[in-house]
Amino acid sequence: MRLVIGNKLYSSWSMRPWLVLKAAGIPFEEEVIPLDRPDTRSRILERSPAGKVPVLIDDDVRVWETLAIIEYLAEKHPGAGIWPAHRAARAHARAICNEMHAGFQALRQACPMNLGKRMRPKERGDAARADIARILALWSEARARFGEGGPFLFGAFTAADAMYAPVVSRFDTYQIAVDAPARAYMEAVMGHPAFIAWRSDALREPWIIAKYEIGETPAEVFHQPSGQ
Repeated sequence: MRLVIGNKLYSSWSMRPWLVLKAAGIPFEEEVIPLDRPDTRSRILERSPAGKVPVLIDDDVRVWETLAIIEYLAEKHPGAGIWPAHRAARAHARAICNEMHAGFQALRQACPMNLGKRMRPKERGDAARADIARILALWSEARARFGEGGPFLFGAFTAADAMYAPVVSRFDTYQIAVDAPARAYMEAVMGHPAFIAWRSDALREPWIIAKYEIGETPAEVFHQPSGQ
């Protein structure tokens, strides 16, 4: 099984199924295709008809949408705990994952994922603020209803946490103000071994994508590539 992904420093959609695989202990190989380069699209099209990452290749099966990849993995590995075991919790997890998949465009545009820096806080706009409020409400509700037994949205780490992990990273990178319970959840995600492994790999990458670096004032710099 092989997962084709983009730069770990920036590619939020690549991060999600990678975390699911890693957290579930499912063996896989990865292939990183650097984004925003002259041959990026042609290389991805050789592996995915959508021309985007991530894409999962499992023998003759190719799956090229993040949630579709997660569902494929859950179907193939039913005992891996990818979704919550209880039906109501599982339904809730799928709903908030689909909301993440389809929404929060303002936050994505105002705060692109960048694991290499921590930026100085600044105003992100009303639309991004509304997205942030909705995400914090989603986290609070999931934790209150289903979070007993662990620090994650549904207690144990599941696909829902993988789907929101890039948001956690954005809130940390751009120093978004959150309450204490949300911060505790963020610390749990960022302290998960799978997240730590992804971030460690990201900080060793040689590539920088300029459009994700402009317009911000770094407070801390973690990624200092030695070459391109």
